[in-house]
Amino acid sequence: MRKKVAKKAKATAKKKFSVKPKAVLGHAATSLPSRVLIAKPGLDGHDRGAKIVARGLRDAGFEVIYTGLHQTPEMIVNAAIQEDVDVIGLSILSGAHLPLVTEIQRLLKAKRVSKPLFVGGIIPTSDSTKLLKHGVKAVFGPGTSLGEIVEKTKKLVGR
Repeated sequence: MRKKVAKKAKATAKKKFSVKPKAVLGHAATSLPSRVLIAKPGLDGHDRGAKIVARGLRDAGFEVIYTGLHQTPEMIVNAAIQEDVDVIGLSILSGAHLPLVTEIQRLLKAKRVSKPLFVGGIIPTSDSTKLLKHGVKAVFGPGTSLGEIVEKTKKLVGR
């Protein structure tokens, strides 16, 4: 009697927990959240905006990796590669947005990494135009709604 019960339990367990590999792969590929790196390059020590954007993107279903303050361009590019992110967001309030973005783009190109890049912060309109001309996909200034940032990020990752 014990052997019959054990065999039946074993057969039930196999049926209950068996999953076809194709179904798992197909399902996982469509349900993984897009990954966004939020970074604070340079000497800028104000991270409230970056944390609010990170939380807003997380709440919208993105997986967000926040690098913390005082990141070098090399650290940001390496984090983007190691974390295999889909998009990179930079928060820059120091006024050094042009040289920092240029260096990050140079390093990405040198490492043959193609990731959309967006920038947020206090950026003059003339500099926003320059950044967009040089390949930045979006520039968000003060007062930009989280909804706008989320929608633009969704478009950048094809969602």
